[in-house]
Amino acid sequence: MSAAVLALQERLQAASADYQKIQEDVSTAVEARQRLEGQLSENELVKKEFASLAEENTVYKLIGPVLVKQDQAEAKSNVETRLEFIRSEIKRVETQLRELDGKSEKKKTEVSACVRSCAVRYI
Repeated sequence: MSAAVLALQERLQAASADYQKIQEDVSTAVEARQRLEGQLSENELVKKEFASLAEENTVYKLIGPVLVKQDQAEAKSNVETRLEFIRSEIKRVETQLRELDGKSEKKKTEVSACVRSCAVRYI
């Protein structure tokens, strides 16, 4: 094989490896997004339950194997803080996914160009 064909093959292999890595990163980000969505739903349910509590109701927090009495206002505040954090993490992951989609498309185009170049060399 000529040096030009070998160089094209190496470029194709490198571009393919980069594309696979990007796809793995996309998969990881999608999993993180799904996990965060689950946490968001769970915390929204807790917030909804807290909204139906009367002031005299007692709230307990599970710390390890022990239930510890917690101030209702503090518990509500903690849930709100968690919800804000989860929402900001979802936004961050969505931004990351958009960036990865852009990188993926560029790399896919590069791989296609390499394949076409290799095909032209062999014809």
